[in-house]
Amino acid sequence: MRHILLLLVFLTTSSIAQNIYPQDYFRSPLDIELVLSGTFAELRSNHFHSGLDIKTKQREGLSVYAAASGYISRIKISHYGYGKAIYITHPNGYVTVHGHLQRFSDKVEAYVKKHQYEKESFEIELFPDMNDLIVTKGEVFAYSGNTGGSGGPHLHFEIRDNQERPINPLLFGLKVKDSKKPIVKSMYAYPINDLSHVNGSNLKQKLRVIPQKNGDYKVEDLTAYGKIGFAVNTIDQQDLAANKNGVYKIETFYNGAQNFTIDFRKFSFDETKHLNRLIDYTHYKDEKERLQKLFLDTNNPLSLYKDKIDDGYLVIYDTVSNVYKVKISDFEGNETNIDVNIKGEDKQPNDVSKNFTSPYYIKSGEANVLENQNIKVEFPRETFYDDFFIDFRVNGDTLKLHENNLASKKYFTISYDVSNYNPEDLKQVYIARLVGWNNFLSYSSTQRKDNTLFTRTKNLGTYCLARDTVNPTITPISFKDGQWLSKYRFLKVKIDDKHTGISNYRATLNGQWILMEYDYKKKTLTYDFNDKVVTDTKNNLKIIVTDNVGNSSTFEASFFRK
Repeated sequence: MRHILLLLVFLTTSSIAQNIYPQDYFRSPLDIELVLSGTFAELRSNHFHSGLDIKTKQREGLSVYAAASGYISRIKISHYGYGKAIYITHPNGYVTVHGHLQRFSDKVEAYVKKHQYEKESFEIELFPDMNDLIVTKGEVFAYSGNTGGSGGPHLHFEIRDNQERPINPLLFGLKVKDSKKPIVKSMYAYPINDLSHVNGSNLKQKLRVIPQKNGDYKVEDLTAYGKIGFAVNTIDQQDLAANKNGVYKIETFYNGAQNFTIDFRKFSFDETKHLNRLIDYTHYKDEKERLQKLFLDTNNPLSLYKDKIDDGYLVIYDTVSNVYKVKISDFEGNETNIDVNIKGEDKQPNDVSKNFTSPYYIKSGEANVLENQNIKVEFPRETFYDDFFIDFRVNGDTLKLHENNLASKKYFTISYDVSNYNPEDLKQVYIARLVGWNNFLSYSSTQRKDNTLFTRTKNLGTYCLARDTVNPTITPISFKDGQWLSKYRFLKVKIDDKHTGISNYRATLNGQWILMEYDYKKKTLTYDFNDKVVTDTKNNLKIIVTDNVGNSSTFEASFFRK
């Protein structure tokens, strides 16, 4: 009887642990069926996706509803990132986040524009008091859009706990149709040290993955010896979308015993950059494919891992057959299995990886400084995950700083001593990174202190000094100088800069600052006449646009309105 009671307690406790999030508290933020273009914890560039990307039928302007009652606790408007974003704090301690919004409801819009005009800035961050902007569950407080770094119209939706940690919103009862099993794109095996081998090789091996009729996969039998690990490229798709989304859980089993789990239900923003330790970062940079390592690499602080038997590695010494299995699950419980049969084979590997060496060695646990001629590179302690030989070469003003295929955890500084340059020649000089097959000059945010130009970056690669002498361009879109605009709602101009990009802009009407919203994707500035700044019949418009090295252009025009 005692055993039965203990079992019931265990089952009850387990059930509660699996369902610790309120199921009926939050409603959907949209009034359409939820179809996702992005899933929670999906692998993105240098971070995990912190919410759901909900499709809006390729349209903007859909009503966005408060998922629960609360108050708007934060409003952030930026050119990039989430664009126009609203944060709502709820009485139960959770915060919902809504990004890439087109516009706000009237009461929120009036609150925001008041502060934008006071600060004379489109980009703004506000923290309203809890009684300023109260919302009730189901209230429309904004409209969906495509602002910021969005690649198309959609709503970015998050749920965070009271420690600002994002949690998968599907855990709160939101539903998405998904009856499809995850898909395996590729799988690799890694000999971990010089004595290990897979199929007779000490090099990383791409495995032949064979689809089975039931949707699972089998890997062609392989031989191995010593300490090895595996990595997989896997995606998930929902019923109503063709997007290649992230999975919910990956588990591995060795000879029937579970030995590794990656659980993507929540994470903290402090750790999101360490996605680059979960994936094979060098492979991603070289091959544009994200392989998720099914073992815990050194100096990996991610909290996603469970059941870490031998940190997910396999150690194979005997000649008997071993069975390795990978189980990949999506949120709805659809499962895909990969079966790998491994036979131990003790022999010398046919080929051994050749490690790069140079006179310069980076110790990850120490601060490192590299210096040659007029160029200095300063790496703070623990910039990288591992120690390594770095390719550091200087030729004139060109710096070769390894290949850009190693992940950095911190920003490091590249400095140029420019004391030998004519001061007049330095006014428009900046530090650029050479990108792509054609060595495109990519502006790296450059500052000057006395006779030093410097930039802070996380990217290795090739850098040089470049000069930008070209002014930004300003072109009217919807009007001409001297035109009557009485029937117009918006005033639009296009701004662009060829080399270093737009740094700032300022627009005035009859000498008074006006709010012009900047859309960097469309390269447009837009003024809304509903702001009611215009009161005169004749109006003089002036726009000044400056690029990142100080080149400036001025546009002036007049228009009439009654």
